[in-house]
Amino acid sequence: MTVRVYLTGNIAVEDGDLLVSERSFPARQGRLAFAVLAWERRRAISTEEFADILWDGEPPDAWQTALRALVSKLRASLGASATIEQAFGCYQLRLPVDAWVDVEVAEEAIHEAEAAFRGDRPDEATAWALVTSAIARRPFLAGDTTPWCDRPREHLRHVRVRALEVRGNAGLARGDHVGAATDAEAVLELDPYRESAHALLMKAHVAEGNPANALAAYERLRVKLAEDLGTSPSPETEAVFLDVLAMRG
Repeated sequence: MTVRVYLTGNIAVEDGDLLVSERSFPARQGRLAFAVLAWERRRAISTEEFADILWDGEPPDAWQTALRALVSKLRASLGASATIEQAFGCYQLRLPVDAWVDVEVAEEAIHEAEAAFRGDRPDEATAWALVTSAIARRPFLAGDTTPWCDRPREHLRHVRVRALEVRGNAGLARGDHVGAATDAEAVLELDPYRESAHALLMKAHVAEGNPANALAAYERLRVKLAEDLGTSPSPETEAVFLDVLAMRG
């Protein structure tokens, strides 16, 4: 059976009949250590970098011994198909070639979603975007304040933004104007300066027959960019705005 690794929500590993739940990992550091190895599984991580992550830049005096003990406990928790190799002062997680890792699936799905939308296949784009959003919306190492977690969390936030935007654009193409506006608003909650989402919101309002709402959305963007960043909307966003004006004229 395929080994399945979950890094979002509750961390877990499924290996046949074996389920390694989050409680099975050796305390907070064990959970973090596995997340680091799984997220970075395409490369070997030096012991120094690993220790720096696990102890927030302040490893204990005997950190080599502590790290070996932690990895030993982690190895004992995992199934036979998920192994931690050590060589040349580095650690690396090894999984079977057909292993399923949720964050990798989310990454692959958003590429498929964007390609499907570009290929004028909105239903397929929506399906792939839903896969990405379902994974990326779940928390990554909830409650852990280790600085290393910031990068995966930001990456998943960005992936979710892309998924919501694809779904919104696909919805607009299918005539689901309310859904498109809802997705655009969700994107803007996550990324208030994303102009493509503002443009999507404007188009959705126009498609609903509410050009006044589209103009109001543009004005909110214009003011926000001016006050927060000292910039103006891009030519692409300006073009959408001018289209709305032409409709009202």
